[in-house]
Amino acid sequence: MIGSGIFRVPSATAAQVGTPGGMMLVWVAGGVVALCGALTLAELAALYPRAGGIYVYLAEAYGSLTAFLLGWLSLVIAPASIGAVALVFAEYLGRLFPTLQDWVRPVATAAVTLVAGWNYRSLRFGAAVQNLSSAAKIVAILALTTAAFVSGHAGEGAWRDFEVAPRSWTGFGLGLVTVLWAYNGWQDATYVGGEVKDPGRTLPRALTAGTLMVTGVYLAVNAAYLAVLPMDAIARSPLVAADVAVRLFGEIGNALIAALVCVSTFGTINSGTMCYPRIFYAMADDRLFFRGIAAVHRRYGTPHAAIALTAGLAVGFLWVRTFEQLIEIFILAILPFWALAAGAVIVLRRRRPDLVRPYRTPGYPVVPGLFILATLGILLNSLSQRPGPTAASFAAILAGVPIYFLWRRR
Repeated sequence: MIGSGIFRVPSATAAQVGTPGGMMLVWVAGGVVALCGALTLAELAALYPRAGGIYVYLAEAYGSLTAFLLGWLSLVIAPASIGAVALVFAEYLGRLFPTLQDWVRPVATAAVTLVAGWNYRSLRFGAAVQNLSSAAKIVAILALTTAAFVSGHAGEGAWRDFEVAPRSWTGFGLGLVTVLWAYNGWQDATYVGGEVKDPGRTLPRALTAGTLMVTGVYLAVNAAYLAVLPMDAIARSPLVAADVAVRLFGEIGNALIAALVCVSTFGTINSGTMCYPRIFYAMADDRLFFRGIAAVHRRYGTPHAAIALTAGLAVGFLWVRTFEQLIEIFILAILPFWALAAGAVIVLRRRRPDLVRPYRTPGYPVVPGLFILATLGILLNSLSQRPGPTAASFAAILAGVPIYFLWRRR
């Protein structure tokens, strides 16, 4: 979950909500939405521990058309997500090594290719890289947060003029869309469900504990930003973490933050390359995509064709779109499927009460209902405030319907 978002998103949310209280509130709201989603999908992850995650749950609850639409859209949104994070990785690597500043897209391409290579070779190695990068970035982020509160600069920032409510609730809704990019990833463990040991126990714990931990980290680091910088400075700075680090440590802070962001985003490229190809694998296994994409390497045991496809598309997108364009594509397109996946818990409880459920969503049906209402509310607000990109995302989804029927006929 922790990738580029916590370093790039706070600036946008500060501009959209306008007050320190509103900024903290939108991050709390994002954490609640993500936690409700994690608690809900944990039931499905334990029930259907198969490669493909949300794709599998949609197929079981609604049929192959709905699942195909997710897979169809994932051909864009999954590689777009990887490409967006790779661009941030390359930008910050250029801060560490100035000779690379004019080579952002080639460096991003190399990062995607390298990560795809070792995930092609071994899921176990990819998991080891993930564990190492996750531990390193959490320790570094908490160290930055602690330094912000114990330094002499604490109290110079936005907390001095504290306001609770955001300046605009429509701006709050737009800020929530942006914040959900930072929280994106809570669902990704489901995609590798078929390759997890003791999935009925492991997946629910990973989803819920991981989401709670990341929410705590995000709230702490945003509080640190607000303690050091005034609100208008945060809103103007696309690299707010770097500005905080420079205020705390001088110019060496730039290098420290650049290194932290490189580690963080590299881990996110790795996690996306681990998870998203399993969607295409599951589609091909259901004969809703080219059969060759369901190939499993004889020696390595990985869905190597799906990994190569995902990496190739990610490289293509990062050459034709900016970071901001890529994250807007991702969030607005994926939200309807998050809502449908949460609804699948309700559908399957009624349709298949006989199934043995190793884990049940606590607070059912309130928790799934809250998640569905939140995602639909965000979509409606985006439709009213940003009708163009939102309508384009819906059109892209609907474009998959005739393609589905043509494919089935073929």
